[in-house]
Order: sequence, then structure tokens, then C-alpha cells
Amino acid sequence: NSGVVCLLRPLLLDVVPSIRQTTALALGRLADYDVEMAETVVKAGILPQLICSLPEENRYYKKAAAFVLRAVAKHSPQLAQAVVQSGALETLVICLEDFDPGVKEGASWGLGYIARHNPELSQAVVDAGAVPLLVLCIQEPEIALKRIAASTLSDISKHSPELAQTVVDAGAIAHLAQMILNPDAKLKRQVLSALSQIAKHSVDLAELVVEAEIFPVVLTCLKDSDEYVKKNGATLIREIAKHTPELSQLIVNSGGVAAVIDCIGSCRGTVRLPGIMTLGYVAAHSENLSMAVIVSKGIPPLCLCLVEEHEDHIKAAAAWALGQIGRHTTEHARHVAVANVLPTLLDIFVDPRSSEDLRTKASRFKALKNILQKCTYLPALEPLLHEAPPSIMKHIIGQFSKVLPHDNKARRLFVTTGGLKKIQEIKAEPGSLLQEYINTINNCYPEEIVR
Repeated sequence: NSGVVCLLRPLLLDVVPSIRQTTALALGRLADYDVEMAETVVKAGILPQLICSLPEENRYYKKAAAFVLRAVAKHSPQLAQAVVQSGALETLVICLEDFDPGVKEGASWGLGYIARHNPELSQAVVDAGAVPLLVLCIQEPEIALKRIAASTLSDISKHSPELAQTVVDAGAIAHLAQMILNPDAKLKRQVLSALSQIAKHSVDLAELVVEAEIFPVVLTCLKDSDEYVKKNGATLIREIAKHTPELSQLIVNSGGVAAVIDCIGSCRGTVRLPGIMTLGYVAAHSENLSMAVIVSKGIPPLCLCLVEEHEDHIKAAAAWALGQIGRHTTEHARHVAVANVLPTLLDIFVDPRSSEDLRTKASRFKALKNILQKCTYLPALEPLLHEAPPSIMKHIIGQFSKVLPHDNKARRLFVTTGGLKKIQEIKAEPGSLLQEYINTINNCYPEEIVR
């Protein structure tokens, strides 16, 4: 408000190097504060002035200048575009070749903040020739430089298969894969994130990541003391599992499913989410893979997530995963039903506090309906008769109509537990599917018992 930005601008050209550096640092801190400050710095025409003499400056000024560019670019795509238009990319790429690791780090950070916003800005970073130099940076001995370079490669890769392919073509995967076992937790976070962003786009890219022999090494990350390492490790496994049955089978064979299940059981909150999704993706591919999740005791921790978690999106993911496990055959559905999942899913569906997204996933979408359509384990279905809303009731009664005509013991139990009585109370539309189910069940009994 006091017009300091305009007063600082001429000091960037001061003859004293320390004044130039301190000025850049002051501008960086102002721009870093919020989006309006950053816009003020851009409107004052500071960026071109900052960049014009940068290649000849000393390392301290280069670091400060990179800080200003990063501070402006981080706030929005528009401000990042302004940094690009000022000619900063070429200068930052030159700084990636600097002798000083701190200058490389600052430049890498600035490029990452530009690339993270959208595919166009990320492509501009690639076109400026940054990727091969970033791959060289992750091979440097300095841990801080490795971290920032890996983070920037992750930001470039995330937008599209083409951008991820550019990172792959520069040879990044092999170097990233070697760092999975690095003792530095912050570096591991960025390495796992970068590999995830590459693997998520296509089967081919996921296979390239797998071919770098990340299994079973990556499974150690699921036991890491750092929550973000756990989460990013599980995310990488999820991004591989989702593509094909073959990739999911590879994860199962390497002990990945058991490790993910242990991870879900040992943590809370959003750290669980990628692990939950992994189990759902693996189970979705085939009956055998779903049975592998069941045999590895994957159902109980997913049930716990439904009960323990407060965030609706985590409950929704757990409901979806259970639906994927139970949807294949009556045997799969029985395993889910025996774990007493169905009443919990039903409670979520009828609870007015559940978000629409959660209710959808827990019912009409994959979970409750998918399991009910395969479930012939009547002891698990019967309690639902007394609580289920009409939209769920028809699926439950449909299963009874399939089983009762062929099972004497089940028919007797259905009378003594009050199930037959409950069915007589249901008002079904004449000629509807629900009415057909009820008629089929009533026809299993003598008329006087029905009355």
C-alpha cells in the first residue's frame, strides 16, 4: 500500500550485488504472501528486469530470483503464464546446469510450480528442454535437490500420457525406482508420487514402471513410519492395479494385496484411501483376483473402514470395494455377507446424514445391490427385510424367491423367523417384479400358512 514494490524495482539494477540480492528476496517474500501481492509484482514489470541480467549474476542472486519466479507462479495458471511470457523458462533451464546445487534446486522448484497448473504450462516447461536436466538433477548427491527434481518430474507427468512419456523417454523411471529405498522420507514421498503420476495414464506406462523392478521393494513403503510415504506407496500400487488383470495378478503374486491389507489396518483417515481403492480394483478384475483379496482377509479391514471412518468419501470407497469383492458369484457374496457388511451398508444408505455420493455408492451403484444380486446366504439377508427401503427390498426378496423353492430347511426358517409374515405386509404394485417375487415365495407354502 505504501508503494514499496515500485521503489524496489530500480534496486534490482543497483551496482551493489548484495542490494540486488536482498531486493529480489524482498520481492519474493511479498509475492509469496498471496495472489494480489503476486499480481502487483507482475504489474510493476519486475519479472523481465529480474531475468535480463540473471545469467551473469552470482549464485545468491540466482537463488533469490528463482524464489521470486516460484512465488509468483505458484498462485494461479494466469500468474504462471505471466512468468512464462517474461522469458523465465529459458533462464530457469540454464540455471539447472549451474555448478551450485542451491541454484539448481531453486530453478527446479520454479519449473515445478509452473508445470503443476495445467497441461499447456507443463508442455511449455518440456519444450524449454527442462526434462533431461531434471533427470540429471535426481542423480546429484544432494538430497534436497533430488527431492525437488523428483517433485517437478511428478508435476510434469501428471497431466497427460504424452507428458509422462516425455519423462519416461528421458530415462527417469530407472533412477526414480532406485531411490524407493532411500532412507530420506521426504525424498521417498516425491519418488513414489512421480512413479504414480507416470503409471496412472496407461497400461504401457504402468508396465514400464513395473519393469523397473519396483516389486516387492515398494511394499516396504507400506510399513514406513511416515504417513505420506505409506499413502504414496499405496497410491503407486493402486495406479498399477487399476489397468489390467495381469498387473493386478503380479501385485498379488508379489504379496502386494496382503501388504495393502496390513497397511489399511495400521493407519487411519485419508492414508487408508489408496489402499482401499487398490483392493477394489484388484477384486473388480476377475473372480480369482477377488477371491485372492478374500483369502488374504481383506474384508474385515474394509468393514472397519465403514464403521470407523468419519469422512464420507472414505466410507464410499470402502463400500465400493466391498461391492467389487461380492459381485462375482454367490460364494464371493457369501463371504461379504458373513462379515456382517450388509446391515452396515444399509444403515449408511438410510442414514439422512450420509452424503448423496456415499448413499449412491453404498446402494444403487456397486456395493449393496451388487452383493444382494449374488447373495443366497439367507441368514444374512433376513434381518434386512425388517429395515430395508423399497428400492433395496426388491433385491432381497428376489434372492429369497430364488432359494426358497429348492431348500426345505430355509423355507421352515423363513416362517419361524417372521420373514414370511413380513412379506405379506409389503404393498407391491400388481404385475411388478416385486409382486412376482412375493408370489413365487407364497407358492412355496400351503395357503393356510400364508394366511
